[in-house]
Amino acid sequence: MRFAVIGAGPAGFYACEKLIAAGFEVDLIDALPTPFGLVRSGVAPDHPNIKAVTRVYEKTAAKPGFRFFGGVVLGEHVSRADLLERYHAVVYATGTELDKRLGIEGEDRLGSYPATRFVAWYNGHPDACDEVFDLSAERAVVVGNGNVAIDVARMLLLDPDELAQTDTADHAIGPLSEAGVKEVVLLGRRGPQHASFTNPELRELGEMTGVDVHVDPVELEGVEEPEDPTKRRNVEILRSYAERPPGTNGRRISLRFRRSPV
Repeated sequence: MRFAVIGAGPAGFYACEKLIAAGFEVDLIDALPTPFGLVRSGVAPDHPNIKAVTRVYEKTAAKPGFRFFGGVVLGEHVSRADLLERYHAVVYATGTELDKRLGIEGEDRLGSYPATRFVAWYNGHPDACDEVFDLSAERAVVVGNGNVAIDVARMLLLDPDELAQTDTADHAIGPLSEAGVKEVVLLGRRGPQHASFTNPELRELGEMTGVDVHVDPVELEGVEEPEDPTKRRNVEILRSYAERPPGTNGRRISLRFRRSPV
């Protein structure tokens, strides 16, 4: 029996691994000519270790019964009916290509960008190479309290010499190096105890060259210790930032909580 798996990102490869282990043959189909999905175009380019997971996917791809077809767009080059005619079953592992909308007035005005577009641009996604972003402002606001928000903040303030050594797309290195951004505000709509950062990423902000991290102690008043160990450690890291004396680097990341954009 042969399966078709649509989407060659992590979910698609893990599905292939399980199906092959169960004795099925698998054709993995993706709209892009290259595999690995968000590992290739979503992971921050200064975090190459995370991309090393592709070695696991390469082992899957080397197994008998596996085939990869890139550059095949579902609905354009092949239909669902075509797939059902040729395969015993189809697994859809296409993820989500759309950004999460805030649903507020002015969301689509000039200077307001979804992270999906910005991340795809600096990672060299083929559909985003021609994107243009105005990075001349001195302050950028990133709405969100997850690792993607931290990635965006870091990319906007990364030292040009360090940026040049990363896996950043060539077309993005110049604009990011010449950006006028001096402060990035990470805006959380809930409290610090609810932030979805992972500990290493939050800690990494405080280790950036020439960048100060600012947390107003008022932001942490009355915050109860979360039961979740990751969130509890996040609060501890935020308290350590709040205890730091004012920095003089000229560039900084400010973390603010309980703010809902209107």
